[in-house]
Amino acid sequence: MRVDLDIIIVSWNVRDLLARCLDSILAQPGASAPVGDWVPLGAYRLHVHVVDNASGDGTCEMVAQRYPWVHLMASPTNLGFTGANNLALPHAQGRYILLLNPDTELGENALSCMLDYMENRPEIGVLGPRLVYGDGRPQSSRRRFPTLGMALMESTLLEQWFPGNRWAARYRMEDRPDAEAQPVDWLTGACLLTRRAVWEQIGRLDDGFFMYSEELDWCRRAAEAGWERVYLPDALVVHHEGQSSGQVVARRHILFNASKVHYFCKHHGRLMAEFLRLFLLLGFVVQLVIEALKCALGHKRALHRDRVRAYAEVIRSGLRRPAMAHEERT
Repeated sequence: MRVDLDIIIVSWNVRDLLARCLDSILAQPGASAPVGDWVPLGAYRLHVHVVDNASGDGTCEMVAQRYPWVHLMASPTNLGFTGANNLALPHAQGRYILLLNPDTELGENALSCMLDYMENRPEIGVLGPRLVYGDGRPQSSRRRFPTLGMALMESTLLEQWFPGNRWAARYRMEDRPDAEAQPVDWLTGACLLTRRAVWEQIGRLDDGFFMYSEELDWCRRAAEAGWERVYLPDALVVHHEGQSSGQVVARRHILFNASKVHYFCKHHGRLMAEFLRLFLLLGFVVQLVIEALKCALGHKRALHRDRVRAYAEVIRSGLRRPAMAHEERT
């Protein structure tokens, strides 16, 4: 049977959000009732895969009971975002593959809009929609490939001290209007439509990234292979960001920053990566000292003690890539 699009959703303890995500697929204009294990969407045929990363909230039971048309893969351990997507990829049969977070809801006609755009432009290998938060605020999803300056000034203590700095703004492409379709270096992985031919050419996600920066690395490899990457604002997706990774704050800091260091090591060399790692660790040392002083002054002590413990755990990690099999992502 011909399949046009495989949707891969990796989930960890976000059962209710996952249900809303799956419902938004069926609510797409032109979608019909599932036929066996596929969903008709106008002229397209969709196949949906859910990889559950050892959730403890009844996700697998919910999917099996309410969405029997979904291809469910229950991992006994948490493989992370990268490992779980790589687990599902061999089962994909379509011409297109959509990596979709479970904490997303597709806007009206988002799937057809993205697929139609790709159908008419064979040079595009990767496409991302416009993302918004649950309250409708715009969510940054377009990116340039990071330089060292960008890495030092974006999502770090320096950005807290100097919000809106030009390095972070350029990294997030804030100099370009977000209301027009445009070529980009890479797009965040909450909703990433890709062409099967790209996967066949450059391979799967790099397992060295348990979570975070895996889509950056993959888009860079696609760019080096000659594929264009495009941001398409006509397709709208609501992203309730960080609903899985936000459950484990210290691990989120560790994995986010360790992945950043791994990316720089892979694409810019060990020396630059080591400088970045030490800089990031120093930032966490400064934050730990600040939180410890606030705790000593007696204001919201429980909050500041939790932050001190989290920053201490980050510092102990050294922001080195651990051999993890049980961490958290989406």
